[in-house]
Amino acid sequence: MRYTLGVDFGGGAGKGTLLNEKGEVTATASREYQTYHPNNGWAEIEPDDYLNAACEIIREILAKTQIAPGDVEALAISSASMTAACLDENDQPVRRAIFWSDGRGTLQSDRLRAEHGDELFAKTFTSVSNSRTITHLLWMKENEPENYSRIRRLMFMKDYVRYRLTGTFVTDYIDAMGSQLIDVPKGRWSEELTGLVSLPIGVLPEIVRPTDVVGTLSPEGARMTGLPETTKVVCGTTDTVMEVYANGAIRPGQMTLKLATAGRICVISDGPINDRRIFNYQHVVPGLWYPGTGTKSCASSYRWYRDVLCAEERARGEAENTDAYILMDNMAATVEPGSSDLFFHPYLQGEGTPYFDERLRGSFVGLTSFHRKEHFTRALLEGVAYSLRDSLDVMRLYTDPTEAVIIGGGAKSPLWRQIVADVLGLRLVRTRNSDSSLGTAMLAGVACGMFSSLEDSVKNCVKTVGEPVLPDPKTKDVYDRGFGIYKQIHDALEPVFHSMSE
Repeated sequence: MRYTLGVDFGGGAGKGTLLNEKGEVTATASREYQTYHPNNGWAEIEPDDYLNAACEIIREILAKTQIAPGDVEALAISSASMTAACLDENDQPVRRAIFWSDGRGTLQSDRLRAEHGDELFAKTFTSVSNSRTITHLLWMKENEPENYSRIRRLMFMKDYVRYRLTGTFVTDYIDAMGSQLIDVPKGRWSEELTGLVSLPIGVLPEIVRPTDVVGTLSPEGARMTGLPETTKVVCGTTDTVMEVYANGAIRPGQMTLKLATAGRICVISDGPINDRRIFNYQHVVPGLWYPGTGTKSCASSYRWYRDVLCAEERARGEAENTDAYILMDNMAATVEPGSSDLFFHPYLQGEGTPYFDERLRGSFVGLTSFHRKEHFTRALLEGVAYSLRDSLDVMRLYTDPTEAVIIGGGAKSPLWRQIVADVLGLRLVRTRNSDSSLGTAMLAGVACGMFSSLEDSVKNCVKTVGEPVLPDPKTKDVYDRGFGIYKQIHDALEPVFHSMSE
């Protein structure tokens, strides 16, 4: 039997998927790691935490399946984009990597937008934000000049892990787009854009295709993973496009809706959309794009709520061997839609579409003595759904989706799926295995010839599961009214949050 391995890294955990030639998931494994928040709005990760997690995941999969390591023909790695590892002359990280959701670069992104916004959008098809690598680099240059001067190699997180396992210093064109350092029409690093942050182009990796086999494991990589040195290693790409691909969205008009650390809406198209509120990225399928919008704190809001305010549910879950999220969902389900006019805004790291405002803050608004914990819980789920509707309304200016594949950890919740379907007015379907690590294993399968094409891999690997979730017409008026109030609260509190950030 032939196998491939895909390993993906998200905001708080990595996951590996072992895929066989029949398109079946043979085994999975995961590892959590820490995201550091040294200051309000900051988010950082240790590059070697990803490397160690990858090796542990691969070894666990080999141990639990007992397959011959040599039967794994190819390995590919994906990760969240816009998160760069900067290495010094000794190939050591000069600092923790600044994660894409980090909000420290507001002043820098504001300045880049004001002075170079047109040029950046023309070359990268995406607006400036403090999520972009170019913004992180400008912040480092201005606030940590000693660290900045030590940079000799810059690579993105999946590239760092692969570099440690193979020694190959490359990236793919999709991850490069997230940095805003690439001239997309020309397909190469831009001297004009790197010049904005005084970054030598020589520190950047070669740009290749996501499906390119870029090497094999080094002796050290083989020792660390338990795989043989002959294992082919594929470039890989970003987690979002791997999710899109893993859910079969490879034709124009298809849509994915992600409930994960961030919330992301992607609609497949033949080209970029000329709207600065939309993230434009090329697809792994040549000629296609996956323009998208999104909210910065989606399932991460629910995780924050669990960790900070649901100690009782966590303890009970551990005692009963039950997921705390299930207990929280059960609590929220006792409350009527609308949460008795309690509203949550998930701006824990600022907000993405349509505001691109890192100064916004999260809030519960409308509290009365009537409200109980179950109201807060449902209000949070509804608030994230309202934020996604804010994002979807931008996409609806250019497309008219009626159905989406819902993906991400939050999609496991039947209650949250129904709330999202009701608030967005969409028919939602699910696939059996929907995460980025599956897409990454599929990509490796195409690269090594286990599947004849990207389309063939989708045909063999992507299967729908369960019944579609349909919007409940009885909640339409409730949620239409609620969304209007949600927007009013944003408009009223926006200047307050701006004052607080000053």
